[in-house]
Amino acid sequence: MMVSAWHGGRASGEFSYNKSMIPLLIILAVVALPIIWAIVIYNNLVRGRNHCDESWSDVDTELKRRYDLIPNLISTVKGYAAHEKEVLERVIAARNAAQANHGSPQAQAADENVLVGSLRQLMAIAEQYPVLKADVNFRHLQEELVNTEDRIQRSRRFYNANVRDYNNAVEVFPSNLIASGFSFAKREYFEIDPVAREPVKVDFVPTAAS
Repeated sequence: MMVSAWHGGRASGEFSYNKSMIPLLIILAVVALPIIWAIVIYNNLVRGRNHCDESWSDVDTELKRRYDLIPNLISTVKGYAAHEKEVLERVIAARNAAQANHGSPQAQAADENVLVGSLRQLMAIAEQYPVLKADVNFRHLQEELVNTEDRIQRSRRFYNANVRDYNNAVEVFPSNLIASGFSFAKREYFEIDPVAREPVKVDFVPTAAS
């Protein structure tokens, strides 16, 4: 009987001890859960911001690929249409302005639209010179330009999708509380005029000169 009482007393003591811990555990949960939630939201915002940076880097890479193509394209056209000096100079100036622009996506889009417009003028001129259209180097550059335009558009769409998701997280409640508290700012979309969204068309229809 003495042993049983001792064990009974021990069990009763443990129960009282565990019961007294319940309020403390509740307090810890009330304090810890908001902290954990804030950490999760903060990490998601950081990941979203990083995704925007990475996808913008892809856009920048494709734009640089186009910048690199343009001098060779100009040189080839100049060999057949040197008197089209005004258009050639306009393309070069637009290319240099776009390449030097390291501002916001909106600012860069404005210069890119000017560049695309000047390139379309250049392609329109090429249509007037059958011998130029038949030049193997020119046709290769045209193909490269079309492929580059397609890659730019894919990269642009991917970037804008990441910006949309990130901006939603910055704006919607309750993640906007964390965003405003830690200075997560909205990102700009990279928007291009509708004309610039159409790839440069390449006409490989044989001509009498070819």
